[in-house]
Amino acid sequence: MSTAWQLDSWRNQEIRQVPDYEDAAHLARVEETLRGSPPLVFAGEARTLRSHLARVAQGDAFLLQGGDCAESFAEFRADNIRDTFKVLLQMAVALTFGASCPVVKVGRLAGQFAKPRSAPTETIDGVELPSYRGDIVNDMAFTAESRIPDPERMLRAYNQAAATLNLLRAFAQGGFADLHQLHRWNLDFVKESQQGERYEEMATRIDETLGFMAACGLTSESVPQLRETDFYTSHEALLLVYEQAMTRQDSLTGRWYDTSAHMLWIGDRTRQLDSAHIEFLRGVENPLGLKCGPSLEPEELIQLIDILNPDNEAGRLTLICRMGADQVGDHLPGLIQAVEREGRSVVWSCDPMHGNTVKASTGYKTRPFDLILKEVDAFFDVHRAEGTYAGGVHFEMTGQDVTECIGGAQAITEEALSDRYHTHCDPRLNANQSLELAFQIAERLKRHRDHDAANGSKPGAAVA
Repeated sequence: MSTAWQLDSWRNQEIRQVPDYEDAAHLARVEETLRGSPPLVFAGEARTLRSHLARVAQGDAFLLQGGDCAESFAEFRADNIRDTFKVLLQMAVALTFGASCPVVKVGRLAGQFAKPRSAPTETIDGVELPSYRGDIVNDMAFTAESRIPDPERMLRAYNQAAATLNLLRAFAQGGFADLHQLHRWNLDFVKESQQGERYEEMATRIDETLGFMAACGLTSESVPQLRETDFYTSHEALLLVYEQAMTRQDSLTGRWYDTSAHMLWIGDRTRQLDSAHIEFLRGVENPLGLKCGPSLEPEELIQLIDILNPDNEAGRLTLICRMGADQVGDHLPGLIQAVEREGRSVVWSCDPMHGNTVKASTGYKTRPFDLILKEVDAFFDVHRAEGTYAGGVHFEMTGQDVTECIGGAQAITEEALSDRYHTHCDPRLNANQSLELAFQIAERLKRHRDHDAANGSKPGAAVA
């Protein structure tokens, strides 16, 4: 790893999980167009998110990160964005209400177009073609022409991200997120479910509290926090030609920010110490995430932390653990102990999705809800045992009424997967399942905080 970072120094490092573009001149033209395009987010917004994540690192807030596995051009519709935003608001309210804890809301939205793959090619009926790497790279249709990487897709991804961000900002700041609108966030297909009824009960209790506050003169007009919310975007910084083209030097600080999203993360497949992805992201000032799988050794983790956060700043780095339900107890304690021993400041977050993907008997790739919940529980249990703070969760989910993950209170079966299996890549939780998880996590957070308050201990102290 070179000591002097430059905007293009990543090009001198080994790179994985990126396409080979056939037309270099076409690629160069697209990069030039992106460099001249307006930023999608602003440096000040990224700095604000870092300050919020610093509170999470200190045990004073909780991180909720969720959204699509891979955004697609075909499913780009305002109602899909709205419904996912609604579910994230519902989850955040459940967590805030249940745990009396501020929730930092970060979406896997407005940029999550590129996906790492386990193999560079795939074979169907004896035909081998390049793998689908997300709509920003190629098309999922299984034809030779569709799988050719096309630089022009980066421009379409940029335009879709800009439109998505415009809508999200309107929702977050324009009154849609007003707490007085709680009942309107409940999606029609969720209302009649067990989770929908539970949400309505909670919303009614919050309504009563808001009525009391209004009688005291605290209304949406006098308290902006009641009518608007902070909402941030994130994605895996996988396609580095796109990320470099979207990186700008901040006029106030002179530092570099990747303006494609507020937060970027590095995947478990591209986190090698000498990788191009580590080299690029160490030089931008955005808050960063690092996916931590079961193959990550404690010593390597400390080296990665020191590269990505050399000044040990709270809120700079979130460790997103994706072990698999049965491997958390074997691998997470060693990582936590190394971080604590070395005194590094990080946010610990749980991704219970990527380590629990299985193939159903019907041929569909799915994720069992009970394994997702099992990994979340194991993540919290390990942190309680270690006396550290489990600070967040990271879900692949959607506001659509899909049938992609089996189980949950809906009891989706393997046979039902084909009913509404719409994902372009990995299976996602639907609104019911997402809300069910949020309530269960909220209950756990409340128990832990009640225990900590009763014993005067810091967040993360072991429960007796």
